Amino acid sequence: MQDLKKLDPQVQREILKFMDKRIDRSEGRRSFGKPLRHSKFGLWRYRLRDYRIICQIQRAKLVVLVVAVGHASSVYDE
Repeated sequence: MQDLKKLDPQVQREILKFMDKRIDRSEGRRSFGKPLRHSKFGLWRYRLRDYRIICQIQRAKLVVLVVAVGHASSVYDE
């Protein structure tokens, strides 16, 4: 994912570890995030420090599609 590659390598590792432990392996993946509204309706936001991970959760397949990753000040602008 291009957004992830733009970040510092340490931040990349933290985000991947967070996604693996909290989202991928958790039945309650929605409890760690927050649903977005308005133009981002249907997407979920996960917070890790000053970074946001914007995802689409597909229930039938238990797939989490990462839409964007970035600093909180700019990730919602995309």
